[in-house]
Amino acid sequence: MKPIPQEIKAKEGKLTILWNDRHASRYDCRELRLACRCAACIDEFTHENLIREDQIPPRITPKKIEVMGNYALHFDWSDSHNTGIYTYDLLREICSCDDCAKERSFDV
Repeated sequence: MKPIPQEIKAKEGKLTILWNDRHASRYDCRELRLACRCAACIDEFTHENLIREDQIPPRITPKKIEVMGNYALHFDWSDSHNTGIYTYDLLREICSCDDCAKERSFDV
């Protein structure tokens, strides 16, 4: 079964996604915004990051969160950025909870 968000909550600079496999992913909103992979944020040929950390406000928040089909979330950010989508695979890949971090350390 592919993980799909069941509940999404944003509060005080943090975003929590409760997945259908009972996993809870927690993200810092600023870190999530910095993880955007759209063409405005990542060079499509070199894959170089086009945004600098100092360009993203410390207290950025999602103004709107939309489900895109059965594969991604779209965010309208408080810094007016709204062109990126975050696939469920990417969101699970960058989950910083202890269990996911531990799992990634075994994959190396």
